[in-house]
Amino acid sequence: MREKAYELLTEYNKNESLVRHALAVEAVMRYFASKTGNDEDYWGEVGLLHDLDYELYPEQHCRMTEKILKDKGYDEAFIRAVMSHGYGMCTDVEPELTMEKVLYTIDELTGLVTAAAYMRPSRSVMDMEVKSVKKKFKDKAFAAGVNRDVILSGCEMLGMDLDTVIAYTIEGMRSAADTLGL
Repeated sequence: MREKAYELLTEYNKNESLVRHALAVEAVMRYFASKTGNDEDYWGEVGLLHDLDYELYPEQHCRMTEKILKDKGYDEAFIRAVMSHGYGMCTDVEPELTMEKVLYTIDELTGLVTAAAYMRPSRSVMDMEVKSVKKKFKDKAFAAGVNRDVILSGCEMLGMDLDTVIAYTIEGMRSAADTLGL
């Protein structure tokens, strides 16, 4: 199933940065699933396909993903989970399940962690600490496109503090560091 999802991702996304972002979100989703006793493969696929339409249809983000996934036979629960990451931005699908809340929260956070890793001498997440990411999080000029309010809102939805969510995100990204070039 993962192979099929990756093929679908790369059919719609040729931009290396977008594919790496999808792979980062997949890895973090898998990590959170492992920490919460959930299906790592399912959570990973949701993460992998969350921005399926972004490269080709940025103005219709999420709406085209919904159509593509329906056409490909994905079930409503999977589609709903993918749609929930755009809550308040491009969809009105509010995250309800833990998986949806995690996706909503870490989508933006993986971007911040990636940007922070690029600033390190090692250009890696392997030696990254939570305090380094928190420092970048507080600097609104750093990775200015990252919506910190979404991250904080997601932490609140999850009932988790920012430090823990950052730590889990770093750990998830470490599990795929070679693939991510980090």
